[in-house]
Amino acid sequence: MSKINESLQELLTVDGAMCAALVDYNSGMMLGSAGQGVDLDVAAGGNTEVVRAKIKTIKMLGLTSTIEDILITLSDQIHLIRPLASDRELFVYYVLNQSGNLALARRKLKQVEGELKV
Repeated sequence: MSKINESLQELLTVDGAMCAALVDYNSGMMLGSAGQGVDLDVAAGGNTEVVRAKIKTIKMLGLTSTIEDILITLSDQIHLIRPLASDRELFVYYVLNQSGNLALARRKLKQVEGELKV
């Protein structure tokens, strides 16, 4: 678990980063977290439903693509959801404030994703 939290902590090195969590898609439960500013327990469960809805829609459309990431922009925050390529049952939930650099955050998230082997 500490390796997971260390990897998530790396995401917080990006300017504007607030918090991050590794979430089990099946249960909506967090496997690790770092940072603050959002109730990550609530966010884990809620964003599990977002991922489920998008997967269902992809299937209904008959697409064979997989989700690389889901971007949700709020008036004061940026939320990224990224299923792990190595384990599609897990996703990273990552929050930045509006001044965060989205390009750097996505790059760092892809880098850290490779370290999150559970």
